[in-house]
Amino acid sequence: MALAIPAGLCVLPAFAQQSAASASSTQQPVLVELFTSEGCSDCPPADDVLGRLDAGQPITGVHAIVLSEHVTYWNHLGWSDPFSLDVIDQHQDDYVREFSLPSPATPQFVVDGSAQVAGNNPGKLAQEITTAAKTPKLELQIADARLAADGSVNFSVKAPAAHKGSLVAAVAEDAAQSEVARGENAGKTLRYAAVVRAYKEFGSSALDGRPLRLAGSDLQRAEKDNEPLRLVVFLAKSSGGRVLAVAQQTLSR
Repeated sequence: MALAIPAGLCVLPAFAQQSAASASSTQQPVLVELFTSEGCSDCPPADDVLGRLDAGQPITGVHAIVLSEHVTYWNHLGWSDPFSLDVIDQHQDDYVREFSLPSPATPQFVVDGSAQVAGNNPGKLAQEITTAAKTPKLELQIADARLAADGSVNFSVKAPAAHKGSLVAAVAEDAAQSEVARGENAGKTLRYAAVVRAYKEFGSSALDGRPLRLAGSDLQRAEKDNEPLRLVVFLAKSSGGRVLAVAQQTLSR
């Protein structure tokens, strides 16, 4: 059974402001995932936190690579989230097992697959991102990433030969919004950063530069929005495990 963060805890303080670091090769990439739903009244403030993190990159020395991942298990409570994916439910279940949690919950941040933070605690989120950035990562190289005429995304990825992990890829819209008509967020206009529209685990054998492909009806709908799309790839130690490497690239149409 899915649990939401209790009502009354959804007012989030602003991120503690740190000196914004300019984008450079010295910044450590850190993957920040947010499990969210339009059916959850506690989720919009966490969505805003993720958006500010993506746009402002406020943590010195860190490049936060963010993903907004919408679950389906709220869809029977009055409003069906148009961005929700079954595969995201499965991905969150992996983290439930990894962190020995009683059940999946929204909103939930996961940082580099190694720490989970309740969506109402941006201070703790910033701490976990800073901690994660202290662990060096392997280098991932994305090549030949492009949108094909059939609506799929084609790309290839290379990692050091000695890696021990599984490749995961997601395609996300840079920005999206929704007018919610029913449910706990009825009447609200909700805005998101890096909304996942396609997600797939490719395994450990897909990191030798071979051609890879992501496709799906949600990805085709995302293309019609005319928003920029980003490809995010990461190497995880196990399904729902620690992130060993992460990279992203804007896709050309």
